[in-house]
Amino acid sequence: MKKEKHGINLKNSNLKVTPQRVAVLEALNSLKDHPTADKIKEYVVKNHPNIAVGTIYKTLETFVEKGLVKKVKTDKDVMRYDAILENHHHLYCEDTDRIEDFFDDQLNEVLEEYFKKRKIPNFKVRDVKLQIIGTFNNKKIN
Repeated sequence: MKKEKHGINLKNSNLKVTPQRVAVLEALNSLKDHPTADKIKEYVVKNHPNIAVGTIYKTLETFVEKGLVKKVKTDKDVMRYDAILENHHHLYCEDTDRIEDFFDDQLNEVLEEYFKKRKIPNFKVRDVKLQIIGTFNNKKIN
Protein backbone atom coordinates (compact mmCIF):
# COMPACT_ATOMS: atom_id res chain seq x y z
CA MET A 1 0.00 0.00 0.00
CA LYS A 2 1.34 3.40 -0.91
CA LYS A 3 1.89 6.22 1.57
CA GLU A 4 -0.94 8.23 -0.02
CA LYS A 5 -3.34 5.37 0.71
CA HIS A 6 -2.10 5.22 4.32
CA GLY A 7 -2.91 8.91 4.63
CA ILE A 8 -6.42 8.36 3.30
CA ASN A 9 -7.00 5.52 5.79
CA LEU A 10 -5.80 7.69 8.66
CA LYS A 11 -7.92 10.67 7.61
CA ASN A 12 -10.99 8.46 7.19
CA SER A 13 -10.46 7.33 10.79
CA ASN A 14 -10.14 10.96 11.95
CA LEU A 15 -6.46 10.50 12.75
CA LYS A 16 -3.75 12.98 11.93
CA VAL A 17 -1.30 11.72 9.31
CA THR A 18 2.09 11.44 11.01
CA PRO A 19 5.30 9.71 9.90
CA GLN A 20 4.96 7.35 12.87
CA ARG A 21 1.45 6.25 11.95
CA VAL A 22 2.36 5.86 8.29
CA ALA A 23 5.38 3.73 9.31
CA VAL A 24 3.22 1.41 11.43
CA LEU A 25 0.66 1.03 8.62
CA GLU A 26 3.51 0.31 6.22
CA ALA A 27 4.75 -2.44 8.56
CA LEU A 28 1.28 -3.95 8.92
CA ASN A 29 0.84 -4.09 5.16
CA SER A 30 4.36 -5.38 4.46
CA LEU A 31 4.31 -8.12 7.10
CA LYS A 32 1.52 -10.24 5.70
CA ASP A 33 1.64 -12.96 8.33
CA HIS A 34 -0.54 -11.34 11.01
CA PRO A 35 2.50 -10.01 12.86
CA THR A 36 2.94 -9.63 16.60
CA ALA A 37 3.58 -6.20 18.08
CA ASP A 38 7.24 -7.18 18.44
CA LYS A 39 7.56 -8.03 14.73
CA ILE A 40 5.92 -4.73 13.82
CA LYS A 41 8.30 -2.94 16.19
CA GLU A 42 11.32 -4.68 14.60
CA TYR A 43 10.18 -3.68 11.10
CA VAL A 44 9.52 -0.06 12.04
CA VAL A 45 12.77 0.35 13.99
CA LYS A 46 14.77 -1.18 11.13
CA ASN A 47 13.19 1.07 8.50
CA HIS A 48 12.55 4.15 10.64
CA PRO A 49 15.10 4.12 13.50
CA ASN A 50 14.03 7.55 14.73
CA ILE A 51 10.59 6.32 15.85
CA ALA A 52 10.34 5.53 19.56
CA VAL A 53 9.30 2.01 20.55
CA GLY A 54 6.58 3.30 22.89
CA THR A 55 5.08 5.26 20.01
CA ILE A 56 4.82 2.08 17.94
CA TYR A 57 2.85 0.23 20.64
CA LYS A 58 0.61 3.23 21.32
CA THR A 59 -0.04 3.63 17.60
CA LEU A 60 -1.09 -0.02 17.32
CA GLU A 61 -3.59 0.43 20.16
CA THR A 62 -4.94 3.59 18.54
CA PHE A 63 -5.38 1.72 15.25
CA VAL A 64 -7.32 -1.03 17.03
CA GLU A 65 -9.54 1.53 18.80
CA LYS A 66 -10.24 3.31 15.50
CA GLY A 67 -10.91 0.07 13.60
CA LEU A 68 -7.93 0.32 11.24
CA VAL A 69 -6.62 -3.07 12.40
CA LYS A 70 -7.95 -5.98 14.40
CA LYS A 71 -6.33 -8.07 17.07
CA VAL A 72 -6.14 -11.81 16.50
CA LYS A 73 -5.41 -14.00 19.49
CA THR A 74 -3.76 -17.32 18.73
CA ASP A 75 -4.42 -20.63 20.41
CA LYS A 76 -1.23 -20.03 22.41
CA ASP A 77 -2.49 -16.65 23.72
CA VAL A 78 -0.20 -14.62 21.46
CA MET A 79 -1.73 -11.36 20.23
CA ARG A 80 -1.30 -10.70 16.52
CA TYR A 81 -2.57 -7.93 14.25
CA ASP A 82 -4.63 -8.07 11.07
CA ALA A 83 -4.88 -5.11 8.69
CA ILE A 84 -7.44 -6.82 6.43
CA LEU A 85 -10.84 -5.51 7.42
CA GLU A 86 -12.92 -7.41 4.86
CA ASN A 87 -15.11 -10.12 6.38
CA HIS A 88 -12.93 -13.20 6.76
CA HIS A 89 -11.89 -15.93 9.16
CA HIS A 90 -8.53 -17.43 10.05
CA LEU A 91 -6.84 -20.77 9.57
CA TYR A 92 -4.45 -21.24 12.47
CA CYS A 93 -1.72 -23.91 12.32
CA GLU A 94 -1.11 -25.12 15.85
CA ASP A 95 2.29 -26.57 14.89
CA THR A 96 3.80 -23.44 13.35
CA ASP A 97 1.61 -20.57 14.66
CA ARG A 98 0.98 -19.63 11.04
CA ILE A 99 -2.25 -17.74 10.37
CA GLU A 100 -3.83 -17.59 6.93
CA ASP A 101 -6.84 -15.53 5.94
CA PHE A 102 -9.85 -17.63 4.95
CA PHE A 103 -12.49 -15.99 2.77
CA ASP A 104 -15.71 -17.95 2.24
CA ASP A 105 -18.97 -16.16 1.41
CA GLN A 106 -21.00 -19.35 1.78
CA LEU A 107 -19.70 -19.87 5.33
CA ASN A 108 -20.50 -16.25 6.16
CA GLU A 109 -24.07 -16.73 4.90
CA VAL A 110 -24.51 -19.93 6.94
CA LEU A 111 -23.30 -18.19 10.11
CA GLU A 112 -25.47 -15.14 9.48
CA GLU A 113 -28.59 -17.24 8.88
CA TYR A 114 -27.88 -19.42 11.90
CA PHE A 115 -27.70 -16.47 14.27
CA LYS A 116 -30.75 -14.80 12.70
CA LYS A 117 -32.81 -17.90 13.48
CA ARG A 118 -31.21 -18.89 16.75
CA LYS A 119 -31.19 -16.13 19.30
CA ILE A 120 -28.91 -16.29 22.30
CA PRO A 121 -30.75 -15.20 25.46
CA ASN A 122 -29.63 -11.80 26.80
CA PHE A 123 -27.02 -11.42 24.07
CA LYS A 124 -26.93 -9.48 20.81
CA VAL A 125 -24.56 -10.93 18.22
CA ARG A 126 -22.58 -8.14 16.53
CA ASP A 127 -20.09 -10.24 14.59
CA VAL A 128 -18.85 -13.80 14.24
CA LYS A 129 -15.24 -14.61 13.43
CA LEU A 130 -13.93 -18.12 13.29
CA GLN A 131 -10.42 -19.26 14.00
CA ILE A 132 -10.19 -22.70 12.44
CA ILE A 133 -7.44 -24.62 14.20
CA GLY A 134 -5.48 -27.42 12.57
CA THR A 135 -2.29 -28.04 10.67
CA PHE A 136 -1.24 -27.17 7.15
CA ASN A 137 0.03 -29.98 4.93
CA ASN A 138 2.70 -27.57 3.71
CA LYS A 139 4.33 -26.22 6.85
CA LYS A 140 6.62 -23.88 4.96
CA ILE A 141 5.74 -20.27 5.72
CA ASN A 142 5.55 -18.00 2.68
